[in-house]
Amino acid sequence: MRRTVLRLRPPVAAWRVLALFALAALHPGPAAAQRVVVVGPDGPVRTLAEALRRVEPGGRIVVRGGHYAEPTLTVDRPVEIVGEGWPVLDGAGRRQIMTVTADDVTIRGLVLRGVPVSFRSELAAVRVQSASRCIIEGNRFEGDFFAVYLARTHGCRVEGNRIAGSGAGETENGNGVHLWYSDGALIRGNEITGHRDGIYLEFVDDSRIEQNRSERNRRYGLHFMYSNRCGYRGNLFRRNGAGVAVMYSKGVGVVGNRFEDNWGGAAYGILLKEISGSVVERNLFLRNSTGVHLEGGGHNNIRANRLVGNGWAVKLMASSTDNEFTGNTFVGNTFDVATNSRDNESRFESNYWDAYRGYDLDHDGVGDVPFHPVRLFSLLVEQHPPLLILLRSAFVTLLDRAEQLLPSLTPETLVDPHPSMHEAS
Repeated sequence: MRRTVLRLRPPVAAWRVLALFALAALHPGPAAAQRVVVVGPDGPVRTLAEALRRVEPGGRIVVRGGHYAEPTLTVDRPVEIVGEGWPVLDGAGRRQIMTVTADDVTIRGLVLRGVPVSFRSELAAVRVQSASRCIIEGNRFEGDFFAVYLARTHGCRVEGNRIAGSGAGETENGNGVHLWYSDGALIRGNEITGHRDGIYLEFVDDSRIEQNRSERNRRYGLHFMYSNRCGYRGNLFRRNGAGVAVMYSKGVGVVGNRFEDNWGGAAYGILLKEISGSVVERNLFLRNSTGVHLEGGGHNNIRANRLVGNGWAVKLMASSTDNEFTGNTFVGNTFDVATNSRDNESRFESNYWDAYRGYDLDHDGVGDVPFHPVRLFSLLVEQHPPLLILLRSAFVTLLDRAEQLLPSLTPETLVDPHPSMHEAS
């Protein structure tokens, strides 16, 4: 008797399902977006590029200690990138490290180094381009061409970073913090050294620069142009190649800063060029070649500042008109005020001058005779700088005393009619 054996064959569709599972195991597809992605040298995610592909918008990337030299990263979604144990992101002397194009990005706790010098493009460790409300805080930038570059941004914050350039020449350094065509920025609490300009702003409005320490930069500790209604408070600008330059702007507030030890033939505590409607108040200008240099513009109020131990405390060019100097203290300067013209429309009132030799018979704290702060010798030096070699000579002493007795050649308009007998507290 013949037996019949039935062989059951799975449906074709079942074979296809099994094949798909096998292929998926061998070639996994893109992972689902994650709220938190951890990057580490020994973890499942070892690069920031991979983490940026995996993280969901509004998520967080935690970068653990290690060395990461990747192609330039593009951050195109809102995300927080946080370092643990100071991970190093290295441009390897070849590339920009990170370009941010999304709003609401935070970068914190990273070491960013190795961005090379480029004479064709302004390469930066972190470049934020056309984005809003980005935060760059608590990072270390080491030897980068440009450290932080904000272009066409709104409401971004750069705070608490340590930024050190290479310290080489001007052409081999970009700027520490560079802003271009931006507004509403806050630059606060950064330490910046060794760059071309510590902080640079161009076409930047309604922004605040506060409590930064900018020193030993090759050119300016702070340099800004065409930037209106910005405030600079509580900063220290020390030993920079040319000091601080504030140019072609309106409504500037320079309050409570320190300008120290900026020496050189073209160095200033602060250079105000074509500035109008601004306030310079309660600052200390200490041991600068020139404390305050005003050129062009006008209608500025320079008040309650201390100018101590400078070569020239104030240089007031004839092109700068209708400025007011009130309640300032002048102590130990070689020249208190210098100008390049006998005609000047600025005013001095109620300042303290340690060179004042007048008297106060009614003891009201106001000198009874006016003070002429412009020395005749300073006018001669302005016209013939080599004469400065005679500064300590007996001839200059005699010249000053003669001018004090019969002031005839120094500007009649540059006089303090009511000098204070006491330094401002």
